[in-house]
Amino acid sequence: MQALPVLRLLKRWRPQAEIWWWIEKQYASLLETDPDLTGIFRFDRRGWRMPHGWAEWWTTLQQMRDRQFDWVIDLQSLARSGLFAWLSNGELLVGLDDGREGAPGFYDLRVPRPHPLAHAVDWYLSVLGPLGVPTDQPFTWLPPRFAAQVSINRRWNPEGKRWVALAPGARWSNKRWPIEHFTRLARQLIAQHPNAQLVVLGSAADAPLAAAITEAVPGRCLDITGQTTLLETVEWLRLVSVLVTNDTGPMHMAAALRTPVIALFGPTEPARTGPYGQPENALQLALPCVPCMKSVCHHQPPLECLQALRSDAVLPRVLKCLEASRPPFDSRWHFQ
Repeated sequence: MQALPVLRLLKRWRPQAEIWWWIEKQYASLLETDPDLTGIFRFDRRGWRMPHGWAEWWTTLQQMRDRQFDWVIDLQSLARSGLFAWLSNGELLVGLDDGREGAPGFYDLRVPRPHPLAHAVDWYLSVLGPLGVPTDQPFTWLPPRFAAQVSINRRWNPEGKRWVALAPGARWSNKRWPIEHFTRLARQLIAQHPNAQLVVLGSAADAPLAAAITEAVPGRCLDITGQTTLLETVEWLRLVSVLVTNDTGPMHMAAALRTPVIALFGPTEPARTGPYGQPENALQLALPCVPCMKSVCHHQPPLECLQALRSDAVLPRVLKCLEASRPPFDSRWHFQ
């Protein structure tokens, strides 16, 4: 998601270029039929260490080598992506100078982070400068997908309502704002804004969290966890008035659409991975341990960084977004 501006700007610079994307299978639907891509290569991250996945891995690598790419750009900078990019045998291999797993050792051109707290999007875009690609062209980060919009309208008929989206899940459990805070926020919001309608987004694994919220505000909350494709999730986020979310995928989707985001941060660094273009909407408590960047909390009391972030601090920001007159949707972005 955060790397898409690189694709858009490359295509604006060279419309005739053939661009392929290497992506994990579970996210491939987001890029299928993308107007700026020639094609995609899928991989199964879970099958990398298993013998049954090696044949698929080798076939994909051969397909990439057959393309004889001029440029190969690795924006993950992990050992796996760096090795695979190197084996693809492109003429020039470019990547981020990130020493987490030694991937820069594979690159011909290493691009350092512009400054320690540079956002991931800005770091990715900094790859384009050394390649001579201008970054000041307007582009659409996530073009509307008509089929997904039609599907949403047919299944849920969301038009004509003031929607507030909630995303209570996250891959790390210690990135999740406590569900009791989400339920309290839901009650407060319905009491303060009688026209608001809630929708809970997420995977099927987030269904128990969604159930707690819907039970807190009967008849005022739509639970669609596990029921949408990635493209349908994007189109939902295009139409809502505001998203309240943990540090997770829907946050980046909403930011790409310039949908207002209230992002709740605990162990991670919002300056680097917060809602792009909305740094003021990332809420994080100033504790000595924040940001720890760890997937397991060792602080006492546990998860204080999120437990102590109360709904009373979040509610006014959500109401402000609801009361604001959101301008007509304009997804053009300009980077200087």
